Amino acid sequence: MAQLWGGRFTKETDQLVYNFNASISFDQKFYKQDITGSKAHVKMLAAQGILTEAERDQILEGLDGILRDVENGTLKITDKYEDIHSFVEANLIDRIGDAGKKLHTGRSRNDQVALDMKLYTRDEIGEIDKLLKKLLETLLGIMEENIETYMPGFTHLQKAQPITLAHHFGAYFEMFKRDRQRLADIYKRMNLCPLGSGALAGTTYPLDREMTAQLLGFDGPTLNSMDSVSDRDYLIELLSAMSTIMMHLSRFCEEIILWNSNEYRFVEIDDAYSTGSSIMPQKKNPDIAELVRGKTGRVYGALTSMLTTMKGIPLAYNKDMQEDKELTFDAIDTVKGCIALFTGMVSTMSFRKDVMEKSAKNGFTNATDAADYLVNHGVPFRDAHGIVGRLVLLCIDRGIALDDLTLEEYKEISPVFEEDIYEAISLKTCVEKRLTIGAPGAEAMKKVIMLEKKYLEEAENL
Repeated sequence: MAQLWGGRFTKETDQLVYNFNASISFDQKFYKQDITGSKAHVKMLAAQGILTEAERDQILEGLDGILRDVENGTLKITDKYEDIHSFVEANLIDRIGDAGKKLHTGRSRNDQVALDMKLYTRDEIGEIDKLLKKLLETLLGIMEENIETYMPGFTHLQKAQPITLAHHFGAYFEMFKRDRQRLADIYKRMNLCPLGSGALAGTTYPLDREMTAQLLGFDGPTLNSMDSVSDRDYLIELLSAMSTIMMHLSRFCEEIILWNSNEYRFVEIDDAYSTGSSIMPQKKNPDIAELVRGKTGRVYGALTSMLTTMKGIPLAYNKDMQEDKELTFDAIDTVKGCIALFTGMVSTMSFRKDVMEKSAKNGFTNATDAADYLVNHGVPFRDAHGIVGRLVLLCIDRGIALDDLTLEEYKEISPVFEEDIYEAISLKTCVEKRLTIGAPGAEAMKKVIMLEKKYLEEAENL
């Protein structure tokens, strides 16, 4: 058992206790961050005269060797070590001797693990942001190609008014854009360095915390050592943001699953993102969309678990906080995988434009425009609403669309109707008349697409 403590103990740790307490099985994930933080710490110790330059160089060379050997596979991270910190320090001492024992000067595992987790989380936020940007670029490409692809818009899952595919995808573009903004906000707020906080009350060594913060790319040091080692707000915020990302993906997947069904037939999911049935040869199932929808609960669970873990913890560090890692790692990996798979699925999906347009026509999505036609000819809106309602009943009874009624049939219900009613309720007219920014009309959509392109060009990756 390689541990960083034990001087005041007279008995060996029970093996079951050791196994239960150890975190090496999962915190080995941030071996790079642990070595990066240690190198910054050592450079600062030497700059402050706490270590000699020779000791600094010896330790840095040893740490670089450990990193190199882990990455080329010649040094294995095993459960011989309690955690990633003891793995690095024990191997350093084995390699360079007594100088390695000075690595931990002025540092506690509490501020060390707080630093490692922040560095790892910061890196992963950047990776999630890149994936979201790629998804946004994919959605924007689809929007550009479908400004005049007409389809029904829904409320209460009932056909409501005609829109375009570009407009529908634009709604999700806004959602994922806000997700990126949330990540940027978290990144900015968490970017303060806890290293130098010690176990909870700092240290008597003359550390230069500004130096280590700068070396590690932080905006500065944290300002309260107790909060520094016990803060997991940034993880709660990240899990919340990732839960929102998954909620958006799940909503989108739900619609794609519906659109892919035999009843809708709006889309065709590529074979590469579909599966078959073991018994029914005709089946082509949208399993990727269903799995993304299902994994949403997994990320929600991580958020709930973290909130539950933190709710009763007094200041400062407590071992409960070790539970932050596995669920956060899993949630991050889940979100990254889901975004990447969803992007691939959407980018290869084909759209049945004729089916979408027919569905919009047969769903009376132009009924509001028929009422507006009457209003524009002097009929009070409430009366117009009733007149068009009667027309819809007539169409339902006969199994036809508003577009299929004859002018005589229109006039039987209201003499106000004239030949231009057909132009007024055509899907193209219904959509094109909606020109306010954010509406589905072609000119409005072109303006939005231009703005979204500018956003993608200017919003740098984290």
